Amino acid sequence: MEQSIDSNKKPEFAAGTDPAFIPLPGLAAPAATRKTEPESEAAPETDPETAPELDEAPEAAAEAPEAEADAVADAVADAEGEAEDAEDGPVFEISDRRGSIRVAREGVRFTLDDQEADFDWSEIGAVEMNPARFGRRFTVTVHLSSRRWFNAEVEAASRAQLKEWPAELDAVLDAYFEES
Repeated sequence: MEQSIDSNKKPEFAAGTDPAFIPLPGLAAPAATRKTEPESEAAPETDPETAPELDEAPEAAAEAPEAEADAVADAVADAEGEAEDAEDGPVFEISDRRGSIRVAREGVRFTLDDQEADFDWSEIGAVEMNPARFGRRFTVTVHLSSRRWFNAEVEAASRAQLKEWPAELDAVLDAYFEES
């Protein structure tokens, strides 16, 4: 059986290899190329008859900061309450100079440089850990129920620290996998 070594067909570009490729004829160019209407660019004219009187402005200005201060205080209290709720259970968190792995009540979070990946417990099918046999790398792999998997690696400061991490991660995983 003969096989052709050289093909005369050019490879077709798809969106995965060429970001400028538009696969369907119905798709339009980005909205940035459209021209805006001149009316929307012009500043709205103010009518002196509908403008608020100067005597009412100080009273409204005095009430607005109080309302805003109350709203800010409520938001801070809510954020503190959520932070306390999130830290109720056990937490496993390790990091090195580039990345980190965090396993907590909300799920698993991988961080590498400025990129983050969050996985909720409802979408996680399994969590696998792999301490390096030689070296100091600790790898955690999250297997999703959609047959996809993601992994992150963190370098331990010492081999002794690397040996402690699997037991700590097991304790946290046991707490959260029993709940769900």
